[in-house]
Amino acid sequence: MSSPHASPRLARPPSLVRHLLPVVLAVQALLLAAPAAVPAAHALTLAPRSAPAVACVRAADCGGSVVVGPLSEDPPSEGPCTSHEPVVCQIRAETPEERVEAQEVRMRYHALLGDMDRTACEMRAQGASEEEIARTLVQMRNDAKDVTRAGMSPEQVRLLEERNMKKYGNPLGPTADQLYAKYGSWSAVSAAATRTNAEVDRELGLEYRPCPCEVEPPYAA
Repeated sequence: MSSPHASPRLARPPSLVRHLLPVVLAVQALLLAAPAAVPAAHALTLAPRSAPAVACVRAADCGGSVVVGPLSEDPPSEGPCTSHEPVVCQIRAETPEERVEAQEVRMRYHALLGDMDRTACEMRAQGASEEEIARTLVQMRNDAKDVTRAGMSPEQVRLLEERNMKKYGNPLGPTADQLYAKYGSWSAVSAAATRTNAEVDRELGLEYRPCPCEVEPPYAA
């Protein structure tokens, strides 16, 4: 007979959702590598999970995550999901501990977006074309995905690469040319490469603060 004090996470049967969430987040969020790879400028200041707060993680107030609320401490949801966003439903089906992991992954994605925003601004200031900028951003995104997979299980990598091969003919995801064919302009490709899903962000208690080109990067002279 099992102890009444057994951990819910250990007692819970392994779920398909639990194993697929890192894959789904990697597909949608185009994730970064391990936390040690995040520049010090993106160091995260987490608000207490017991009370909503707003804590900016960069002195320049842009290019990274802002904690805007606590993570849900609710047990994994087993009922119908009220969100139309599949990733939100999967997050709600996770344990509180797994949501912390998902939040950390999302923060690393926001740090990548900040790097991409600043790269685009710098390239524009140097006179680069929109095509050059878009190709650079797509390459940054795909490079980040490639590194991320080093921390995934072989099965997660296989599922992700099979999905991308079927959809794009490329295990890393769409190329710049494929995105151009879809969106019709290089500026739209850049926008797609740096997009974040606000509903997923909110579910994880986060908000992304972009760095528009008129905001001077903090490391500039």
